Amino acid sequence: MSGSYDDSVGVEVSSDSFWEVGNYKRTVKRIDDGHRLCNDLMNCIHERARIEKVYAQQLTEWAKRWKQLVEKGPQYGTVERAWCAFMSEAEKVSELHLEVKGSLMNEDFEKIKNWQKEAFHKQMMGGFKETKEAEDGFRKAQKPWAKKLKEVEAAKKAYHAACKEEKLAISRETNSKADPALNPEQLKKLQDKVERSKQDVLKTKEKYEKSLKELDNATPQYMENMEQVFEQCQQFEEKRLRFFREVLLEVQKHLDLSNVASYKNIYRELEQNIKTADAVEDLRWFRANQGPGMSMNWPQFEEWSADLNRTLSRREKKKASDGVTLTGINQTGDQASQPNKHSSVSSYEKNQSYPTDWSDEESNNPFSSTDANGDTNPFDEDASPAMEVRVRALYDYEGQEQDELSFKAGDELTKMENEDEQGWCKGRLDNGQVGLYPANYVEPIQ
Repeated sequence: MSGSYDDSVGVEVSSDSFWEVGNYKRTVKRIDDGHRLCNDLMNCIHERARIEKVYAQQLTEWAKRWKQLVEKGPQYGTVERAWCAFMSEAEKVSELHLEVKGSLMNEDFEKIKNWQKEAFHKQMMGGFKETKEAEDGFRKAQKPWAKKLKEVEAAKKAYHAACKEEKLAISRETNSKADPALNPEQLKKLQDKVERSKQDVLKTKEKYEKSLKELDNATPQYMENMEQVFEQCQQFEEKRLRFFREVLLEVQKHLDLSNVASYKNIYRELEQNIKTADAVEDLRWFRANQGPGMSMNWPQFEEWSADLNRTLSRREKKKASDGVTLTGINQTGDQASQPNKHSSVSSYEKNQSYPTDWSDEESNNPFSSTDANGDTNPFDEDASPAMEVRVRALYDYEGQEQDELSFKAGDELTKMENEDEQGWCKGRLDNGQVGLYPANYVEPIQ
């Protein structure tokens, strides 16, 4: 028989049935497995809660980064608001997933932990009280039957041995009749051996049948006792199974955001924000704020003022720099070579500025190296341009014209052209912006 039992040493294995001696241990082991399964379910929920938390954090970071990029970018008006609505959606969904994480850990995880503590009671010597009770119950129910089974096995062994001995005795007697060398006395002994072996066979057979009958008589009581203990184990396991089902349903409710009213409202609001995007309205806004609809300070006669020595008009500074100031065309220095921290980036930066000085004459591309007459590039002041020099700002300066730079005391920038007659220099900030600044506001970096 599979399994072993203290009172049935030597019992042979005949099947894998529950009724075999010792095979109740699989039922007992299920109690220990139940405790381990509680731990597994808690670990499962804990990992899902961690995923919910990480996802919520990633949504928040994504929304923050792209909200800044869109706000700094060239998009405007109602379409900008519709675009930003996606970032608002992410922030709200992030909050919901943080709530899911909280529900999983504070409700579901703790519920399993408390139930496990109440259902399984640890013993001082190790193991669980419930496991020991089941083990003792099965051993007690199986002990009388196992004892009788052991007697049956012993009786069967004795009977089979007697049958074997009888067969050998008969074989010897038969062979002796054909042997003329044996005297009558020896032949008589062989015949007596056959007779005794036949009596042993009858005696052991009777004992074997008797012990087997006693075992059969004890079997109903054995089955009843084993069923009773098994049913107690079934009831204990039923509580765990029903509890797991209850917890899993609660976990499902916490994970299913489709039934959360606020979750549906997020996407209803997102759809409404997108539908409010109006191309006509945005074009009207751009015309009023960036196009012909803008007000203009048309040039008028102005008397000379001492304040003008400090701040030059756009046309004077243009003349002093001998050409149009290029701004926002190329980024150079460390910023151009530094990789972006994030994989998704905007194609536009807010600090990019547009050229504001335009010629009133139509001509060829001013960026080409020669004009239509083959002259040199108008941006080249001479054959040997000045070397670029790194300088540091001594004071704060706020650009008063669009082609002027703004910086704080201590900021570093690159001087591209030397000081002109009016005291202005042309330079480039580290973000790539090019413009003019007062020469006496900076000093060379030693």
